[in-house]
Amino acid sequence: MRSASPFSAGTAPATPAPASPISAGTATTEELLSLARAGELGADPAGLRISVAFTTRQAVRHEGRGTGYRNEVLSLRVAEAVGSCAVEPGALPDGAVDDCAGALVARLLEHPMLPVRVAALDAYLMHVFPHTPENGARPVALPAGTSLEKSRVRADAVAGLLTLPPGSTVLVVGVVNSLLEALRSRGLRYVPCDLKGGVTEWGEPIATDALAAAGRCDALLVSGMTLGNGTFEALRKHALRHDKQLVMFAQTGSAVLPRLLGHGVSAVCAEPYPFFWLDGGPGTVHRYRAGCPGGTP
Repeated sequence: MRSASPFSAGTAPATPAPASPISAGTATTEELLSLARAGELGADPAGLRISVAFTTRQAVRHEGRGTGYRNEVLSLRVAEAVGSCAVEPGALPDGAVDDCAGALVARLLEHPMLPVRVAALDAYLMHVFPHTPENGARPVALPAGTSLEKSRVRADAVAGLLTLPPGSTVLVVGVVNSLLEALRSRGLRYVPCDLKGGVTEWGEPIATDALAAAGRCDALLVSGMTLGNGTFEALRKHALRHDKQLVMFAQTGSAVLPRLLGHGVSAVCAEPYPFFWLDGGPGTVHRYRAGCPGGTP
């Protein structure tokens, strides 16, 4: 039987959960990695292997949009579970996938490349804590449709996790135009931020320093990609320090971030592989809220 996780957002176990080895105010992704390596979150990672390692590369320009973007994602499979971490296009060495295939999860949780560690942790936690109601997840159906239609439905599910009065300002880290539309429809202002800079679909300047912009925002809406590029922890600490909502939309780390609910993360819209942009059929995202195990996000 898998042991109860000190990070679990699920319903209360039948027997008392073991005391958490860390406090809610100091929990970090590195501590979560350490717990996983030690087997304290469930299955022993030294007994699990990566059966499949693969990358997904895509370029997209939705119909009717004037700008597009590129994505590259490393995904690792453990048994029935797939974990993922986005990387900058072209940043992943050619041998990384070969190095991961067949490797013990325990070894990849200590890999020198952060995206590999994140993908391995995500796959491990997807295996131990799948997106089910028992683990705190509430599914939201994405209907079949065009890439833009599905993007807008997902954006609505993400934006709906914010609880803010109209006129509030949201820092959006990882610019998704459909998300910006969803925030405007709720009467919310936003500061778009992305390491690449540039402008939004509507010509708005995109900031490149998230922490510098966070001080003038009432809440943070952040991509899981920040796990893979090392910028997540600073944003989590800012949210804790200033008692701000931190809502995550996560293809990267969809199983990691729900384990950090109540540890600086307020809510998560988790989207495991396969992602909405891969086909036109129906799909599912999973919403979580801190303090609402068993409740409906």
